[in-house]
Amino acid sequence: MKRFRFFGGRIVKTGIAVFLTSLICQWLDWPAVFAVITAIVTIEPTAADSIRKGLIRFPASAIGSAYAVLFIFLFGNSPITYTAAAVCTIVTCFRLKLHSGLLVATLTSVAMIEVIHSNFLISFFIRLGTTSIGLLISTAVNLFVFPPNYSKLILNNIYSMARTTGIELENILKAILAEKEPDYQQIRDTFSQLKRKLDKTEMLIRFQKEESKYHRFDEQSKKVFRSEQEKLAALRLIHYHIGNLINTPLNTLLWTDQEKQKVCQTVESLATALKNPDKFSSEAHRNQIQSLMTQFWKSKKDAADPKEKNSPTFFTAEIIILYEILSIYNLVEDLLDEEDASAPE
Repeated sequence: MKRFRFFGGRIVKTGIAVFLTSLICQWLDWPAVFAVITAIVTIEPTAADSIRKGLIRFPASAIGSAYAVLFIFLFGNSPITYTAAAVCTIVTCFRLKLHSGLLVATLTSVAMIEVIHSNFLISFFIRLGTTSIGLLISTAVNLFVFPPNYSKLILNNIYSMARTTGIELENILKAILAEKEPDYQQIRDTFSQLKRKLDKTEMLIRFQKEESKYHRFDEQSKKVFRSEQEKLAALRLIHYHIGNLINTPLNTLLWTDQEKQKVCQTVESLATALKNPDKFSSEAHRNQIQSLMTQFWKSKKDAADPKEKNSPTFFTAEIIILYEILSIYNLVEDLLDEEDASAPE
């Protein structure tokens, strides 16, 4: 059913902003097209972005309007007027680092040429007025109508990524410990998808933080937001350690079948906790860490024993695997701790 859901909050806000902007311009008997263009592009993911970019778009639009008036005065309504107005607007905005307003300014500049025939100075100030209306209306709509709240989406992303991470971890370790050739293409594809989703969720965290400047959090919301940041940081580090496992050369493992079985069981338990956070048990989790630590120190001792190898080393495949799993175990405890405080409804 989701594919038929066309109307989101941002679309509704854009419609409201366009309606109010064109209505005000009609009352003032000003051309609405320039104000509407500005209103459409000013609806940003957060009110903070609307305000910040609006302060850039206003002077940029003024520059575009000024060039339109100048070149239509010099050359009339001709191809050279459109070209000169567009090029000069782009160059000036670029030089002044008004990048967010460049598109609106250029569109305003070339669109003005068609409607200016006399009273150049009055036309210039009318364009500034319509631009101001579009900016103010869109910013007000973004601020007061359906204020952006990304908390639920952030939490859903976090728990979705946790489930995917559990599956990814299970696939990697099962393939390695079963001494089967893993499907590295699928593993790397999933790893890349997780990275993209982590980046997207970090962007949502930034949006939510900026939005808090204009819509203050209550104490519970602050607690949830801090929890979201901590969980996302833990997921980012888990992703890093999984990347280390993927890129570790694991040609031969010297574990016994019993040792492999023990690691398999702990990894399955870890993956289950990530896929089903409600089944997470802190006590069982710490017991598994102790079991892995015992095996880790044994592997480290064996690796350093000159009787075991001609050239002893502290960085065998066994030690690397156990170190990465232990690191992930520690992070999973941070990720799934205080579950009830921020679990999505």
